Amino acid sequence: MVLGYVLAFGFLGGALEAGMPIGVAYGIWTATGIAMVALLARAIWGDPLTRRMLVGIGVIAAGVVLVEIG
Repeated sequence: MVLGYVLAFGFLGGALEAGMPIGVAYGIWTATGIAMVALLARAIWGDPLTRRMLVGIGVIAAGVVLVEIG
């Protein structure tokens, strides 16, 4: 888990150094985290993944895109 955090912050720092705005970088980072947790929980533990949850993930992704192009 520690390695995952180190890699995540390393990639975030690299994206910021490359010139990505912090709002966009953080939005992508959090949206990816939410989507991955939901999908992995479904795959590993069989947690429910309803249409409403999938729509929510899509809305989050759309919001990140709007922030990026905004």
